[in-house]
Amino acid sequence: MELKSELLKSIWYAFTALDVEKSGKVSKSQLKVLSHNLCTVLCIPHDPVALEEHFRDDDDGPVSSQGYMPYLNKYILDKVEEGTFVKENFDELCWTLTAKKNYHPEKNGKSIIPWQDAFRLWCLFNFLSEDKYPLVIVPDEMEYLLKKICTSMSVELNTGELDDYFAQESSPQNGLTVWQFLELMNSGRLTRGIDRDTLSMAIEEVYQEMVQDMLKQGYLWKKGQLRRNWTERWFTLRPSLLAYYVSEDRKEKKGCILLDKNCCVEVLPDKDGKRCMFCVKTPNKTYEMSASDTKQRQEWTSAIQTAIRLQAEGKKSLHRDLKLKRREQREQRERRKAAKEDELQRLKALQEEKERKLQELELLKEAQRQAEALLQQDEQRRRAQHDEMQRALEIQLREAEQARATMQVEMALKEAEADRQRKRIQELEDMQQRLEDALNQERKARQDEETFRYDQARLLAEEEDKLKQLMLMKEEQEEYILKTQREKQELKQEMETKTKALEEAQRQLEEVRVNRQRVDMDVMAAQRKLRQASTNVKHWNVQMNRLMHPIGPGDKKSPSIGSFRVPMQKDPGLKLRQKSQENESESKENIVREVARRFSQASEEVMDTN
Repeated sequence: MELKSELLKSIWYAFTALDVEKSGKVSKSQLKVLSHNLCTVLCIPHDPVALEEHFRDDDDGPVSSQGYMPYLNKYILDKVEEGTFVKENFDELCWTLTAKKNYHPEKNGKSIIPWQDAFRLWCLFNFLSEDKYPLVIVPDEMEYLLKKICTSMSVELNTGELDDYFAQESSPQNGLTVWQFLELMNSGRLTRGIDRDTLSMAIEEVYQEMVQDMLKQGYLWKKGQLRRNWTERWFTLRPSLLAYYVSEDRKEKKGCILLDKNCCVEVLPDKDGKRCMFCVKTPNKTYEMSASDTKQRQEWTSAIQTAIRLQAEGKKSLHRDLKLKRREQREQRERRKAAKEDELQRLKALQEEKERKLQELELLKEAQRQAEALLQQDEQRRRAQHDEMQRALEIQLREAEQARATMQVEMALKEAEADRQRKRIQELEDMQQRLEDALNQERKARQDEETFRYDQARLLAEEEDKLKQLMLMKEEQEEYILKTQREKQELKQEMETKTKALEEAQRQLEEVRVNRQRVDMDVMAAQRKLRQASTNVKHWNVQMNRLMHPIGPGDKKSPSIGSFRVPMQKDPGLKLRQKSQENESESKENIVREVARRFSQASEEVMDTN
């Protein structure tokens, strides 16, 4: 996901560079060329059929970024695999497209940053920019990048010039674009007195460290594994491996040490004439190395320990992790700042509320003083009225006492009369109570009588219903008995009929058997006669052959019966006998089949009856 986000940043620059009219849309032909080039540098198989299908010519108008994103995600970004392509070539492609349109360092008449360094600064800007479009870099990240470059040059950042630049009205509040950043670097405000080559080397070093994840590089002496001799090699340290080359041009790689959480680095004492020694231990081997001085050894051991820690934590890049931590710190500061502003707003509102309440309190105090004055006036008026009323009440009290004495006499008389009336009322109430009790008893008796009558009527109705049901059941039973008797009689008659038919069939079967025996005897007699006739025919044929034979000289004349010649004909009686025999056989078979059919029908009827 992080690789996809980084690739999208560079592709965004390429897409906006193709948007000549700044309308947010790019022509299909340009997007086809861009997609083909992206597949080439990302080492992805190019699918021209899908490209043509997605950007058909019958589509109307150019394509926006939202229209291009589905194809970009499905056919390019989703197929990218980390480590199968050179990211620097990909960035160079996107930089070439966007720099031709947007980067013009010579328009102010001066250019400090070469083209290659501008490309590296552009890559560093993309690495540190926020994941929001259009891409900008916040002031904190820009200051961090400039400090890294100045640290590589062993100089101190001129923060005054940077603060003045951010204080200008034209400077954006939410961050700088990459072109504003490159214009600032080309202006020379932050790099006064610094050689161009030194600046270029510092930019390259920071680029390798942050973009290419180069934690450290330099010359170290390495002890061989076989010959155990010491050789000076150029080492490059990344989070996953420590590679070493013949020289710093890194053209001939001699080997690499894979780093994981099971590796460790230890400092060794001086030996074999080597000083500042340390070793890297892997599960399989131990590699001994020697640095030029103690400072270099400390830097190398710290960097290797950092790489091992990243592998143990499952992280692939140190500066990506640091960027996320700085972003979290900025977000926390912004949240704290927002919370502080909210607190100040709340305190301000509370202060205003307090002032408003104080004003209301003053108004209430003034109203209270006015109310107290009115109360005093009312009190005086009430006191005068009270005195006057007291005098009037005293007069009325005397008159009331006189009336009271008169009333007491009258009350005594009325109390006596009232006692008599109360006794009379009590007697009447007692009598009313007795009458009510008698009435309730009579009403209850009537209710009981009605209940009894209702129950009696219900029982009679139920008894009548049951009697009707019994009568119906009796009638149904009688009908069922009659029906059963009729069915039984019919079955009995049917059984008798079928029994008679069965007996008749058996009788006919016996007759057929007798006829068959008689026919068999006739057939046997006919066969005997046939054999006899056949014997006679053979005899006559022999005699006829003899008579037909001519008599030669010297032959003896056999006795013959004159000159009668028997004709050579077939016996017609044999044909008649054969025909009669066939007819008799057919008649026998027909009789047998008919008897068997009747017998089977009779058996089935008997079985159905049972």
